[in-house]
Amino acid sequence: MTLAGQTVDKYQWLEDVSGERSMAWVNAENARSAKVLESDPRFAGLEATALKVLESKDRLATPSLRGDEVYNMWQDAEHVRGILRRTTLSDYLKPEPNWQTVLDYDALAKHDNERWVSKGRMCLYPGDDLCLMMLSAGGEDAVTLREFSLKSGKFVDGGFSLPKSKQTVTWVDKDTLLVSRDWGPGTMTKSGYPFVVKVWRRGEPLDQAKEVFRGSENDVGAAGYVLHDSAGHHATILRRSIDFFSGEVSLLTTDGPKKVALPGKSEIETMVAGQIVVTLNEDWNQLAQGSVISLDLAAVTRDPAHLKPRVVFAPTAVEFADSVDSTKDHLLISTLENVRGRAYSYSFGKNGEWTKRKLDLPDNRTIKVVSGSESTNRFFVSVAGFLTPSSLWLGDAEAAAVRETKSLPAQFDASQDVVEQLEAVSKDGTKVPYFVVRRKNIVYDGSNPTLMTAYGGFQISQTPSYSATVGKLWLERGGVYVLANIRGGGEFGPAWHDAGLKTHRQRIYDDFTAVAQDLFKRRITSPRRMGIEGGSNGGLLMGVEMTQHPEMWNAVVIQVPLLDMLRFEQIAAGSSWVGEYGSVAVPGERDFLATISPYHQLKADVEYPEPLIFTTTKDDRVGPVHARKFAAKMEELKKPFFYQEITEGGHGPGADLKQTANTLATRFTYLTRKLMD
Repeated sequence: MTLAGQTVDKYQWLEDVSGERSMAWVNAENARSAKVLESDPRFAGLEATALKVLESKDRLATPSLRGDEVYNMWQDAEHVRGILRRTTLSDYLKPEPNWQTVLDYDALAKHDNERWVSKGRMCLYPGDDLCLMMLSAGGEDAVTLREFSLKSGKFVDGGFSLPKSKQTVTWVDKDTLLVSRDWGPGTMTKSGYPFVVKVWRRGEPLDQAKEVFRGSENDVGAAGYVLHDSAGHHATILRRSIDFFSGEVSLLTTDGPKKVALPGKSEIETMVAGQIVVTLNEDWNQLAQGSVISLDLAAVTRDPAHLKPRVVFAPTAVEFADSVDSTKDHLLISTLENVRGRAYSYSFGKNGEWTKRKLDLPDNRTIKVVSGSESTNRFFVSVAGFLTPSSLWLGDAEAAAVRETKSLPAQFDASQDVVEQLEAVSKDGTKVPYFVVRRKNIVYDGSNPTLMTAYGGFQISQTPSYSATVGKLWLERGGVYVLANIRGGGEFGPAWHDAGLKTHRQRIYDDFTAVAQDLFKRRITSPRRMGIEGGSNGGLLMGVEMTQHPEMWNAVVIQVPLLDMLRFEQIAAGSSWVGEYGSVAVPGERDFLATISPYHQLKADVEYPEPLIFTTTKDDRVGPVHARKFAAKMEELKKPFFYQEITEGGHGPGADLKQTANTLATRFTYLTRKLMD
């Protein structure tokens, strides 16, 4: 039976996320798969190894700088939900810092009888005390916010408190918040995000907050945030996100919002020395996409319709901006040069020009600014590679100097391994780089168990990283690991992403296929020993590759995926991604989506690899629905599969380390059975 040319969706009932019938199906599938994978004699050892790595006391404590103090969120065997803790910067630099617990999330969860997961905090600038703690029930994107005093280590009596919602909140001053949230009927977009921004003052009822800005229900959402710098400048920015990549920016003045004439595809990053720093994701005013520019706040305030940009960073043929951060007086820009990390400190001079100095950091590594101080010019940078344990470097942006301060001890034996960067040629002739992590002495006979991953979307770059779990559970056991830098990501700037948008998306999938074929050609591996994995948009990639080229893979791990591309706009936050995927409301885009939609491309007469499909019930971003329906259809077609849906975790592998260890053990038991046996 068809309706408007479309087969009736017999598994739409699984979209009732917590319904009794849905959960009965989930529990049955979980039990069936666990009976096989968890009874495998290797499962217990893999789980124990994963948990030991995840709970290791040797892990680097990721620093968050606030003045002369360092904050860190930490989970281990004793702190399952985690603790927020702090110490002084000088103490943090010691081998064994003397940490002070600020907030115990396990104790809070017990007190509230709620399975709280920390989603971070929003703190008042430039103070060192008040923060809004973001609390998620089980890892959902929707959060509850409560005002907390860092000094006292307690929630503020009668302080700001916002009930559960997908929401964005920022401090205007210590008694005023700018809030976008669910204000009631007619205030949330079709994507499930707020589009009404209000000012809420201390002491007044929430329903008395004053509206200052609104978008529309067809937008992705709207939010406000405040920029500050050490010279005392501040600007209240209102952003209407028309789609995932395009929006309109306004400056909130005493006369109301005034639209700023920035291009739609641009991102306001920070403010330094009275300069608003912006990344351009499209060509604008003879400036190339990928440029980082600055705008004088005073000039923007006087005339937001006529902007005079200064170039801070201009991309080259091989080097592109990756992230923009700041300290008290300086700008920090990390870049990718042929997918290798670089970092620079920028200063704004009295002559109105930006000057840069390159930071002396190791080559052939991934460079990320971890934290910059708002009240000093100190910052931390992480340095990592596939086989190089992560290290933290303390920097001084004023002097453009960095020094290594902490390094993770080796978490796995990499002495027999090597990393190489290779290149494949895609169907349309585009050269696609990829990394291979392998044993130095592998035999090129196609017999090497190989796990390949990629993401390919939303301009998100995939770079080398040190994964102790991949190292222990895969590399140390003789597996080959491959990371493909396919189009859709941001490794080569906005154009690399834009090449795979909407109806051009097949290029992304062709890139991935080309990398696998290149591995086969080089005899590194073969379809019998080839496994692939990806999550979220990468989960869609896995579903497409499984249905388009089932003969190429013997293992497919599909994690928290999109798979029903004809209903994705009606599921969870799906309609917010129309800018990436297109819309079924546009005939040409719907036709294309039908050709790639894994759920609709499953066929009875095709032999597929037996996939492992993973999701979480608490995923309120993509939702567990895609995974469920895909698995149910495979079941109908009598195709074998493994299924794992955990209750918590949100859009991730688990809400705590034990859950994560279990999902890792499930994944690597499956990969061992398929690729190593």
